[in-house]
Amino acid sequence: MDKQQRTGESEKDDDGAGILCRFAHLVFPYLEPAGLASVSATCKVLHVVSKTITSSRISDASRNLENYPIPFFNFVDSELYANFIYSPVQTLPTSPSIPWGGGSGRVRSDPFIVRVEGAYGCDCESCDLDSGSNCACMDFSDLPTRECGPSCGCGLECGNRLTQKGISVKLKVVKDRRKGWSLCAAEFIPKGKFICEYTGELLTTEEARNRQRLYDKLSKSGHFSPALLVVKEHLPSGNACMRINIDATRIGNIARFINHSCDGGNLSTLIVRSSGALLPRVCFLSSRVILENEELAFSYGDTTVNSTGSQCFCSSACCSGILPAEHT
Repeated sequence: MDKQQRTGESEKDDDGAGILCRFAHLVFPYLEPAGLASVSATCKVLHVVSKTITSSRISDASRNLENYPIPFFNFVDSELYANFIYSPVQTLPTSPSIPWGGGSGRVRSDPFIVRVEGAYGCDCESCDLDSGSNCACMDFSDLPTRECGPSCGCGLECGNRLTQKGISVKLKVVKDRRKGWSLCAAEFIPKGKFICEYTGELLTTEEARNRQRLYDKLSKSGHFSPALLVVKEHLPSGNACMRINIDATRIGNIARFINHSCDGGNLSTLIVRSSGALLPRVCFLSSRVILENEELAFSYGDTTVNSTGSQCFCSSACCSGILPAEHT
């Protein structure tokens, strides 16, 4: 091979590298951690781009889709952050193709995935409990489970849309040596404060069972943490039970990091309904005062349902030693 030919090939390589560097900021957000680490080692320019993207992922698990950034902190091992697609609202089952930075700023997505055509809601301009509003959608109980929704005349500024405005407290995701990733308070949180909704893919019972069987196999390796939540609500008639299957394993929000506590933890789980919305949403409120740096937790259910479940590390005084795991 003569010198001229070698020079020509070198110029082609340089051109290819130049094009890759030019569009790296568009391509790299689609890469998973291993892929990002691989390209980072190829040249200095790509290393800088990769480092910037990694820093962005560590600094905010929500991809700028919540009111406050939710950073990762890990002083246990080399895992810098958890890899998943962030969605602040419920979604239908899909093949994830959204990049890590695929959000559109802090524009809230529609929380009502299925609406009831022709449903009636309130026609209030503003529904405010403190102002003595007589809004028909308002729930005056200590733990409100009904809100205004898509069939109402009021907007997002309405005082009866508490769980529809995104996360309003500062949180962080911290790696625990035994539990793995955990959601913690990054500030003092008073009792009764809305924390977050549990979002993810809404599944049929059949699909939930199929995924759970797959997750059980993958979990045996010890390096897989599924986040499939099954909530059962007994209807007023007492003769039927409504089941909600939300899988945050691939797509979800920071609720996927909330761990179990045998004593019930510091969160209350609410099934929230909105006027004009067909499906309810699973939301969390603080059940007591939560101190800064304290881990957030709730009860996954009854441990007697599956006596062969995984080991529990909640460390509460009444810890059963086993994580609840229902036969889906």
